[in-house]
Amino acid sequence: MTIRLPRLALVCLLSASALAVVRAAGPQVGDPQQWGQWRGPLATGVAPHGDPPVEWSETTNVRWKVPIPGRGSASPVVWNDKVFLLTAISADGRTAPGVPHKFVVLCLDRKTGKTIWERVAREEPPHERTHTENGTYASASAITDGEVVIANFESRGMYAYDLDGTLLWQVDLGDKGMRNMFGEGTTPALHGNTIVHTWDQQRGQSFVVALDKRTGREIWRQDREEIDTWATPLIVEANGRAQAIVPAQQKIRGYDLETGDVVWESAGLTMNPIPSPVYGDGLAILMSGYQGNSVKAIRVADAKGDITGTDAVAWTYARDTPYVPSPLLYDGVVYMLKTNNGILTALDAATGTPLYPAQRLDAVPNVFASPVAAAGRVYVTGREGDTVVLRHGRTFEPIGVNSLDDGFDASPAIVGGEMFLRGYRFLYCLAAD
Repeated sequence: MTIRLPRLALVCLLSASALAVVRAAGPQVGDPQQWGQWRGPLATGVAPHGDPPVEWSETTNVRWKVPIPGRGSASPVVWNDKVFLLTAISADGRTAPGVPHKFVVLCLDRKTGKTIWERVAREEPPHERTHTENGTYASASAITDGEVVIANFESRGMYAYDLDGTLLWQVDLGDKGMRNMFGEGTTPALHGNTIVHTWDQQRGQSFVVALDKRTGREIWRQDREEIDTWATPLIVEANGRAQAIVPAQQKIRGYDLETGDVVWESAGLTMNPIPSPVYGDGLAILMSGYQGNSVKAIRVADAKGDITGTDAVAWTYARDTPYVPSPLLYDGVVYMLKTNNGILTALDAATGTPLYPAQRLDAVPNVFASPVAAAGRVYVTGREGDTVVLRHGRTFEPIGVNSLDDGFDASPAIVGGEMFLRGYRFLYCLAAD
C-alpha cells in the first residue's frame, strides 16, 4: 500500500525497539573506513584507507557485476558488508510524468552483489518530467551512518530505514517545481542526529530544512529567495559550533546547525549550482559552472555577517569550472572538470593557484560522475564507460585508462580495496583478486 502524505506531514513508525537501535550517540557518517555518504567519508571524494585496483576490464578485476532494475544516477554508499543504492523503476520503460514509477531502496551484499532486501518507498507517477540528459527520478544518493539509511526521493518523499530494511519514518516536503523541468537530485547531508536538506526551486518557496534523523521531526527551517540548487550542503565545525554551508545562485550562506540562524553570507555562484562544496584546512571551497565560472574559498572560522569582499573570502577563481561533477579535494589539491567535459584543472587549495590548468582527458570526453581518489591516485569516470587513472600530485601524470561495457553518470564509491561503479544497467564491484 502506498501512502501519499499531505505537504509537510510525517508518519513516524518508530517502535521502542527501533528507538533503541537509533541511539543518540554512535557511529558517524564520516567514519573513514566506510563510504556512508555522497562524496565519501570526508565529503571530499577521497577514501583515506582505500586502495582500489589501477587496472580493470570486463574480464579483469571485476569481483562481481549485477544488473540494477530501473534507472538512477544515485551513487552507491557502503557500510561494512552492505551496499545501498536508490533507483526508480518505470512501469512501461518511459521516464515521464504520468507514468507510474516505483521508488526503490536496494541493499546488496558487499561480497557477492546479491540483494539482501528491497523496499518500494513509494509508487506513483512523477509530477513533472526530468532532464533528458539525466533520464532518471533517482538522482540523490542514499546516506548511512551505520544506524539508519536515509533515502531521499525529493518530491516523492524522504525515508529512513534501519540496516535490516525496517521503515522508521517518512516525510513529505511537497512537490518541487524546477526550472524547465530540469529534474531533481539534491542529496541531503547528515551530521550526528541532524539531516540538512536544500529545497530550492523555481515555482514555490525555497528553503533549507533540518530534520532529526531518529524521528524525521523538523528542527528548523529557513526560507530563501533562491531558485534551483542541486548541491549537497557541507557541514563543518568552526569556532566550537557546527554549521551547514549551502551554495546557491544569489547567496552562499552558513547556517548554524543547531538553530538555523545565518552565521554568514556572501555573493553567490552562477546559475544552477550543482557541484557539492569541499572542506579542508579551514577552507570551504564552493564552485559552479553554468552560464559562467565561479570558485570561492571561504575561511569559515573568520566568516561572520556579510563577508563579500572581506578577507574571509580567501581566494576566487573564474575559469574552467564544472557544471555537474563535484570537485575533488585531496591532500591540498583541488581537482575540477570543465563543464561536463573531460578537461581537468588542478588548483592549490590554500591559494587557488593553478598547478596545471585545462588538461584534456581524451578517453572521457563527457563526464557527469565526480572524480574520486585513494592511495595516491585520482579516478575520473566518463559517460561512455571509460575511467582515466592519474597520479595524484601537483603535476599532470596519467597512469592509464580502463573500459567497461556500460555508461556511468553516478560517482564511484571506494572502500578498502574495492571500487563500486553504478552504471546505466549494472553495479560493478572492482577489486584486485
